[in-house]
Amino acid sequence: MNLIESAPVKRVRKALEEAGLKGRVIKLKGGAGTPAAVADALPADIGAVIKTPLYFIGGRLVMVLLAGDRVCKQDELPRAFNMEGEARKAFSAEIKSATGYNLGCVPPVALGEGPPMVMDVSLKRFDKLYAPAGHTGCLFWVTVDEIKVLTGCLVSYNVARVE
Repeated sequence: MNLIESAPVKRVRKALEEAGLKGRVIKLKGGAGTPAAVADALPADIGAVIKTPLYFIGGRLVMVLLAGDRVCKQDELPRAFNMEGEARKAFSAEIKSATGYNLGCVPPVALGEGPPMVMDVSLKRFDKLYAPAGHTGCLFWVTVDEIKVLTGCLVSYNVARVE
């Protein structure tokens, strides 16, 4: 089956098309499971590749839009989301159950109501960003302004540090 036609990727394509961003999904040759592999396949700067880790804060699922060359400052997440409780990384089964997508390819769009999101400010370094599109072999490109509109995310200076 063509990855672009797989159900998870079709959901992402539909969400993008409804937002006026038709034709943004890219199929990578051979797939890519890490930001470094995506950056090599495109080619692009690893920092322009968006990672989408999910966490629970006090029982509520949240997503961080993180530059590929950064790591999440998990202890800062409750403050960034203005929530109480400790942050813990979501497990693979929890991610699949909550989003319908597998770990490592959860898009920041096509999530229904979706979790609250915060974006790492360092993503503003790039004119074009690349986000997961529902499968490790697919992604979509957007600008910082477009991803902010698509997700309604907050922007934070305190959720990431250099890897």
